[in-house]
Amino acid sequence: MKNILLIVALLAFSFSNAQAFEGKGDQKFQVGANIQDYATGINVSFDHGLGENISVGVSSSYSLGGADGIEDLDFGDRFDLKARFNANLGNVINIDENFDLYPGLNLSLKNFGGHVGARYFFTEGFGVFTEANFPLAKYDADDVIDIHNQFTLNLGAVFNL
Repeated sequence: MKNILLIVALLAFSFSNAQAFEGKGDQKFQVGANIQDYATGINVSFDHGLGENISVGVSSSYSLGGADGIEDLDFGDRFDLKARFNANLGNVINIDENFDLYPGLNLSLKNFGGHVGARYFFTEGFGVFTEANFPLAKYDADDVIDIHNQFTLNLGAVFNL
């Protein structure tokens, strides 16, 4: 019984020391699944804190497969790279110090868009995230299969660097 109490106390201590966004100099790496109508793929992103509530970064996604016709797409059609800006609001809404809500804008090779994401950290270095992405302005409206100009959902793991 003492061992169980010790484990619970240690876990509670490690959970309480995690912080979702620390401000200037904070660095996050995220990796996860990219889910959308025409394709499912992988997503990676990196964010760097510039101030108490501001971060910038890069995000990339690669579509692996899904709808008919996507298997014939080349690398350039499956790949997207984005520069991103986030407003980290975790300390503003003050739900939990382990939680961060971050709306933002991104400029990609395929479109100009927005995103809304949330992170929750279980320990100082590890957590989970979810992010919804949506295009605001498409560069090429004539694409037949346009897998990067639609609503997408990212789910995965986040790490403090």
